[in-house]
Amino acid sequence: MSNTIHYPFTAIVGMDDLRLGLLLNAVSPAVGGVLVRGEKGTAKSTAVRALSALMPEVRVVAGCRFSCDPASPDPACPDGPHETTGGVSRAARMVELPVGASEDRLVGALDIERALSEGVKAFEPGLLADAHRGILYVDEVNLLHDHLVDLLLDAAAMGASYVEREGVSVRHAARFLLVGTMNPEEGELRPQLLDRFGLTVEVAASRETDQRVEVVRRRLAYEDDPAGFAAKWAHEESALRARIVAARALLPEVRLGDGALRQIAATCAAFEVDGMRADIVMARTATTLAAWAGRTVVLAEDVRQAALLALPHRRRRNPFDAPGLDEDKLDDTLEQNSSPDDDDPDPDGPGGGGQPPQGDGPADGPDGPQESSDQDGLEQDSAPEESEAPAGGDSPARAEEAEGGEPKGSAGGGEQPAAQASAPFRTKMLSVPGLGEGAAGRRSRARTEHGRTTGARRPQGALTKLHLAATVQAAAPHQLARGRSGRGLVVRRDDLRQANREGREGNLVLFVVDASGSMAARQRMSAVKGAVLSLLLDAYQRRDKVGLITFRGKDAEVALPPTSSVEAAAARLEILPTGGRTPLSAGLLKAHDVLRVERLRDPSRRPLLLVITDGRATGGPEPVANAARAAQLHAVEGIASVVVDCESGPVRLGLAGALARDLGGSAVTLDELRADSIAGLVKDVQGSRRAA
Repeated sequence: MSNTIHYPFTAIVGMDDLRLGLLLNAVSPAVGGVLVRGEKGTAKSTAVRALSALMPEVRVVAGCRFSCDPASPDPACPDGPHETTGGVSRAARMVELPVGASEDRLVGALDIERALSEGVKAFEPGLLADAHRGILYVDEVNLLHDHLVDLLLDAAAMGASYVEREGVSVRHAARFLLVGTMNPEEGELRPQLLDRFGLTVEVAASRETDQRVEVVRRRLAYEDDPAGFAAKWAHEESALRARIVAARALLPEVRLGDGALRQIAATCAAFEVDGMRADIVMARTATTLAAWAGRTVVLAEDVRQAALLALPHRRRRNPFDAPGLDEDKLDDTLEQNSSPDDDDPDPDGPGGGGQPPQGDGPADGPDGPQESSDQDGLEQDSAPEESEAPAGGDSPARAEEAEGGEPKGSAGGGEQPAAQASAPFRTKMLSVPGLGEGAAGRRSRARTEHGRTTGARRPQGALTKLHLAATVQAAAPHQLARGRSGRGLVVRRDDLRQANREGREGNLVLFVVDASGSMAARQRMSAVKGAVLSLLLDAYQRRDKVGLITFRGKDAEVALPPTSSVEAAAARLEILPTGGRTPLSAGLLKAHDVLRVERLRDPSRRPLLLVITDGRATGGPEPVANAARAAQLHAVEGIASVVVDCESGPVRLGLAGALARDLGGSAVTLDELRADSIAGLVKDVQGSRRAA
């Protein structure tokens, strides 16, 4: 165990929702954990690590690697059977799950060779076993690989972890407080994992000068003397720890009346949440809030606070909806479903109010006003700041003369107001040809640790996925020489074969969007934005990274560097203005530069270039020839490309098709892009790209 002195929980400035969410889970892990969303440098990790020091000690069976409770040991514990007496006390553990952890590190490793040859279940526990009866903390949980997410979901749902390899299985209990932190700018969570977190809180750095001063003052004091700083807050920490213990003891006595239960059900129905998990989590949270306030009856204020914590991440209908809850609608719903019996017989009773202690010390406490600090020296507000507008969104209007086929008038002249996107739709599957080895996703074929088995090979390093048939086939010819006894197959290390598996990877989808005057003609930009929004939604579902380049006027710009945040790309798209000439070559060259840099950063992630244009090239010297040469740069490097042809009207020039040929890719019209379109039966980049 580490001897690091963590920043005291009670010394954290502000962040009431974050602290309340963590404390409620400390009182009742059945609430289901908490997801903390916020910008970088906002004390997310500091608060979680500080919570571990407040957790009451647990009694465990001495020597048990799975932290069994001596009062009721797990009958299936791999280290069992255990006696129901004795035991030792220790601090509750906080286990951190690294984003790049392997499956074996998470669930544990089984020695397959010994299991096959000796029948011995030699099992090394993983992080799920370490976290049992403690805290499992996942920083940057939105960047966690899909296969780890699936394992985490299974363990959280069942309270147990199962390790199965070719018929040999080990099971152990895995009940833990799940805490995740994430920066939404780096991408969102899968809806399945979002729903597994009981509560969610939004945090942001304070814009109050006095609070920021106090954050810095406390942080510097802590860094100068961690032990001395912690000692100043020891009394407040002890008092808060005692309050957690008292709330745990009171929790079984709390009564959830029919009136409060009706308010919970009505609230979940009003906000159209999916399934019944939200109702259950709200009920548990409201009950815990009452216990935290020292009451045995759940009040309407508990239901309201529970809704604010348990519903924002469940009411989102698609990845581009902003999180949050309409509080006026919430109040109206609670009012309409209230009854006289909901009144508290003693509203000012002991521990009244559902908020956590604000530092738990006097106003002139050890370090000044009771407000809180963060690992990076910043304090949180209740809501994140708006995403900053792209550089192109606030540039001055440019009245440039239309030329070379650009429509005359308002569409081809200066900058035009941003068009509203049409409704998104389900798009056709676009993939990168060949077999990649990139990050787990759902777009292109790739060699992965999970998926269908396609063959076998000798293991290189540790054996992770045994190919049983190939192993038996390799061992069979040597049985006579090995003195086979007739009872079983003699398997040696040289016989073991690793299974080759094929699954899907996520790609870098780089959008190159024509925002020139010709795209504004005939209200075309609304349909174009709807198509790009649909492709962004598809990229979100397939776990891709995305980037956005726009070109108009005289040059191209990177509206959004490659990121996992599809929401940020959608926000940039919404305010995209149009107008001016069509510097197609500049857009393609900018894309080439972006892909070159990304190839150095992440060589295994293969790109898919989506050029959304009508194919016109009117900007700069020799616009058509330079556009062709820029396109051929991508073709030479084998970049998978698709041109979304935005040309409309009865007379079409077919310029997008020519561009697709120069790129070595395929062209698809806006109509053919729809998954239910009959016009394009097979419009996949893999089918129409030139043979490698």
